[in-house]
Amino acid sequence: MREILGRRRGFMWSKWSKRERATPRAAALTYAERWHWPVLPGVGCALPADERRGASRGGAVRACGCARVDCAVPGAHPHDPELLAATTDPRMVGWWWTKRPDAPVLLATGRPVSAVSLPASAGVKALATLDAMGVRLGPVVATPTRTALLVAPYSMEELGELLYRHDWVPSSLRYHGPGGYVVLPPSRTGAGRVGWERAPQPGPGGGAPWLPDISVIVDTLVEAGSSAPDGSRLAY
Repeated sequence: MREILGRRRGFMWSKWSKRERATPRAAALTYAERWHWPVLPGVGCALPADERRGASRGGAVRACGCARVDCAVPGAHPHDPELLAATTDPRMVGWWWTKRPDAPVLLATGRPVSAVSLPASAGVKALATLDAMGVRLGPVVATPTRTALLVAPYSMEELGELLYRHDWVPSSLRYHGPGGYVVLPPSRTGAGRVGWERAPQPGPGGGAPWLPDISVIVDTLVEAGSSAPDGSRLAY
């Protein structure tokens, strides 16, 4: 259990400069250097040779750079370097994306930021409910298939206690704590473009955005996730 449809309200990036939002490299440097979020490049996507002609017409499906035809998260997972290499060192981050400027930006979760995600359709429902309740949210990432809410760090023990009070927890929810990761904007994976459903609002002096505690939102996510399909192979 580790790891939008509708209107994209968060794509305004109101407090970000054009340079910060222009490329994966610029965004990765902001996450690492200013916000102290550990990042690393994802494996990215490659176009099979027999599909390159279709790509020029926008008709090809991108394959994962790991070359596995059955990859569950095409383009959107660590490969080389591995997840443990995630860093806040701007020199290493700059070097990675200079070598691979189109690589997706992966956030290694656990410290100082974690996340919880659910299918995109359930994410619409959850965000509407949280808005109606007046809950203050942090950044929310939207992919074509999932919605990820960034939250303050939590332990698996804390999460277990929060979930224990529920009779049933849908497996369509995924929890990105220690040892996990999420894809951050502006990335493109095999599933499509990754953007902000709720754009990050940098803290004082351009510091890291404020993050809510998972305890404030998890009950709503469990309820919303109950409407999403379960299964061992879910779209990421």
